[in-house]
Amino acid sequence: MILKRIAGFIWYIILPVLIIIVWKAADIAGYIVPYTMPPPEDIVLTAVEFYKDGTLLEHIRASFTRVVGGFGIALVLALFFGVLIGLSRSFEKFTDSVLQIIKPIPPIAWIPLAILWFGIGEASKIYIIAIGAFFPILINTVEGIKNIDARYLELARVYEVQRSRVIWRVILPGALPFIMVGVRLGLGMGWICVVAAELIAANSGIGSMLMDGRSFSRPEMVILGMLVIGIIGKLMDDILCYISEKVIRWN
Repeated sequence: MILKRIAGFIWYIILPVLIIIVWKAADIAGYIVPYTMPPPEDIVLTAVEFYKDGTLLEHIRASFTRVVGGFGIALVLALFFGVLIGLSRSFEKFTDSVLQIIKPIPPIAWIPLAILWFGIGEASKIYIIAIGAFFPILINTVEGIKNIDARYLELARVYEVQRSRVIWRVILPGALPFIMVGVRLGLGMGWICVVAAELIAANSGIGSMLMDGRSFSRPEMVILGMLVIGIIGKLMDDILCYISEKVIRWN
């Protein structure tokens, strides 16, 4: 069992290690220049520098808080409207035209309006994140409800089970695998949106860090910011996968 876990861990890290080796080899051979693509050790030194002065943690805290806020709003609204749309054909028709028009609009396209409506403070960034995370969760919630075996719903009608109990005991558990996929996609979109929003108007957050790296011609700052986004996103996705495995029960 221990050897199997060690082998699994090696397979898990071998590709990142190979990328770093190739990256460093290209730097030593002179195929890349530091002002466009810094060597790996510069990224580490920059991370240590920003960690010691608190800059890195402040940027992470700002972006993380915005993502959690916007994602939380999107989750509540998407589940609410997803259940309504999934259970009511009339409500689906009523909302379909507007949702289908809004859905293809990239979240970044909302940034000018968000700034006009909410200013350049936190509200505009949270709004952009909520818009981006909303549709993946909504679509998967609706699809999950539509894929529930109709016999369960019919049985609930026969026994005259209260609507609220049907939703909590049948609808949401039955659609949960789809919902969790939507939640994972929505969370990933939330990180994309927060960086886009912070690139436009912010003095803190990972997006702001990326802009500073560009302005000061420090590509190591840009790459560090990209890595931080990727690592945090990976950790949060792993947590959601763990929750999914514990919560979802297959029949």
